[in-house]
Amino acid sequence: MAKVTLVLGGARSGKSRHAESLVEALPAPWAYLATAQAFDTEMAERIALHRGRRGGGWRTLDAPLDLAGTLAGLPAEMPALVDCLTLWLTNHLLAEHDLDAEAARLVDAVSGRRAPVVLVANEVGLGIVPDNALARRFRDAAGRLNQDLAARADRVVFLVAGLPMMVKDQ
Repeated sequence: MAKVTLVLGGARSGKSRHAESLVEALPAPWAYLATAQAFDTEMAERIALHRGRRGGGWRTLDAPLDLAGTLAGLPAEMPALVDCLTLWLTNHLLAEHDLDAEAARLVDAVSGRRAPVVLVANEVGLGIVPDNALARRFRDAAGRLNQDLAARADRVVFLVAGLPMMVKDQ
């Protein structure tokens, strides 16, 4: 398997399931670095659904902000899945953190891993230009982060309607 795989796609495109299947093809145990926060009932239900479909080989770690530190703290040989970068970026944006600095920390942590890591992110740049500054700032930051990680990734997969399309495979 590729050392770094970036799985991109739109909402409900099958990104998470595909990413999970990539990691589950490796020997367990696996780390699942979850970035979502349950601020309402609907999000709590989404998180429960994701947790419910994962088997016993997964070790779930909540990393809504310190994703780089959590990733760096994993055992060197443990495969990891990060789901998802889009929520992680949102968490930092809303906390008014330096997005470029946090993205650089994450890229360094991903580059420093020996074991495979699969990263899940939404491709948010395919729609219309947002009508407000905050949404445009988010879209631009997500696009830059996806580009930085795609440049460093060995494999980039784009999901459409549950179907994976290979964008990059080194």
